[in-house]
Formats: sequence, structure tokens, C-alpha cells
Amino acid sequence: MLHKLFTLPFKAVIKVGEIIKEEADLELYDIDYIQQQLIQLQMLLEMDEITKEYYQEKEEELLLRYEVAKQKEQEKWDDLEEEEDF
Repeated sequence: MLHKLFTLPFKAVIKVGEIIKEEADLELYDIDYIQQQLIQLQMLLEMDEITKEYYQEKEEELLLRYEVAKQKEQEKWDDLEEEEDF
């Protein structure tokens, strides 16, 4: 019982950390959000608000995130298909 009293706060902190990570991943790898960011980036370049180098750097970053997001989405679909097969 005493052990549970000491470990409970740590478990709660770990659980909160896991929830925060999940939420951050959702935002970081949200396909619609990434697409909006790419459009906004393109507009900033066209309006000469950013340099071509900055654009290329950010575009590469966003495209990598987009690729990961698509992979994660595909994995979810694959998992759902596997569950339906059982």
C-alpha cells in the first residue's frame, strides 16, 4: 500500500506526459494542417515576405512531416483492415 502512495504521483506525471505527446503528434502530423502550412509558405514566397532559401528549408521540413503523416495514416488503415479480418 505504501508503495502505491509513492508511485501514484509518478504514474500520473507519466500519463500526462503521454497525453501531451499524443496531442503534439496529432498537431505535428495533421495532414490538413501541413497542407495549410505549405500553402501559406507558398503565398509568403510569392509576396516576397520570405527568401527562396527559407522557403526551400521550410518546404522540405513540411514535406517530410507530410510523408510521416501519410505513413501513420496508412498504418492506421492497415491496422483496421487486420482487425476486420479477424
